[in-house]
Amino acid sequence: MSELFETREIAASGAGERLDKYLAAQFSDLSRAQIQALIRAGQVTVNGAAAKASLRLEGGERVRLLVPVEEEPAEPGPEAIPLTVLYEDEQVAVVDKPAGMVVHPAFGHQTGTLVNAVLNRWPQIAAFAEPGRAGIVHRLDKETSGVIVIAKTARALESLRAQFRARTISKRYLALVEGLPQTPEGVIDAPIGRDTRQRKRMAVLRDGREALTEFRVMEIFASYSLLEVWPKTGRTHQIRAHLAFIGHPVVGDTVYGRRKQPFTLKRHFLHAAAITLAHPVSGEPLTVESPLPVALQNLLDKLPR
Repeated sequence: MSELFETREIAASGAGERLDKYLAAQFSDLSRAQIQALIRAGQVTVNGAAAKASLRLEGGERVRLLVPVEEEPAEPGPEAIPLTVLYEDEQVAVVDKPAGMVVHPAFGHQTGTLVNAVLNRWPQIAAFAEPGRAGIVHRLDKETSGVIVIAKTARALESLRAQFRARTISKRYLALVEGLPQTPEGVIDAPIGRDTRQRKRMAVLRDGREALTEFRVMEIFASYSLLEVWPKTGRTHQIRAHLAFIGHPVVGDTVYGRRKQPFTLKRHFLHAAAITLAHPVSGEPLTVESPLPVALQNLLDKLPR
């Protein structure tokens, strides 16, 4: 284990939950197995005392984790991971990221990421891209699927960065949410910042950063609604946090919605269905779409109306 550690502290709010299960839900970059390994190594304390993974929380305990970090993270290398390429030319490529794949390497996810796959498919990108980025200038959460655009040249990278800064790139998502919004379409204008109680969670905060999300109801089910969503800013977890803020969390989202979900879906129902940008060379609009994954479509087909 590394001799460098990152200290994380939270005030537990999961009364009745097992310690390991609760912590895995709070820290999305750590798996339950990793949490259990930290507990066995004595790197997790509850109110200052070592605890077992099976400890049932009462709520309000001060939980402290010492998470090992790499002194100098290794530069990600190419890995032969299959990619679904939706569009490609000499300047850009657009891939369909599956749920469960991490975009950029991080603690606990040094391999098997989209960056590793991109470096294998287009090794020339390493010559100009920022280390660890592989020409990828935006991201999706681990359990969010869908379109991600990749710059294959330095010119394309500069253009895409400028377009994201100017907010001229449009992204359309599909989200199945609990309940039915009060209006068939709307705008969520609420600043977002890091949750002060749960480090890996974002929240609507008065002093947060500007965040704007538009939505439209596409289809209504008995207890759920399928929404089209357009984030106008690019905050971490923006769509998930905003939809939970208005009382309609994304189905399957155990961080911002129910911890116990009514379905066996092993991911949340959020899919980046389309992206529209100006081509880095021609300037012409380029729209690339991604079909809804089979697992999500199957769930829709079974929902009562």
